[in-house]
Amino acid sequence: MRLAPTNLQVIGEEVAIAWNDGQESYIRLDTLRRYCPCASCGGEPDVLGNVDKPQVKLTESSFRIRSHHLVGGYAWQPTWEDGHGTGLFSFDYLRRLADVSAIQP
Repeated sequence: MRLAPTNLQVIGEEVAIAWNDGQESYIRLDTLRRYCPCASCGGEPDVLGNVDKPQVKLTESSFRIRSHHLVGGYAWQPTWEDGHGTGLFSFDYLRRLADVSAIQP
């Protein structure tokens, strides 16, 4: 069975996800934004494989979600209040981020 959310909601400062395998995940919005997988946030490799990570300036609005939607059967895409919206979070990546979010204060 392919991992997929059965319900995904933004609640306060977290995203709550019920998964099709019966598990639940709660991921802090600040964790999601800081681990955004897009090239604008994390950089992308050049022809030699070197990654030059861009300097991203985050503000309070960078950690609030304006809207969100599922993309195909594999990812979730939030749009943040600061206008950023190019990050596609695969379902597997979201599940791994839930573990990171659980250990952060």
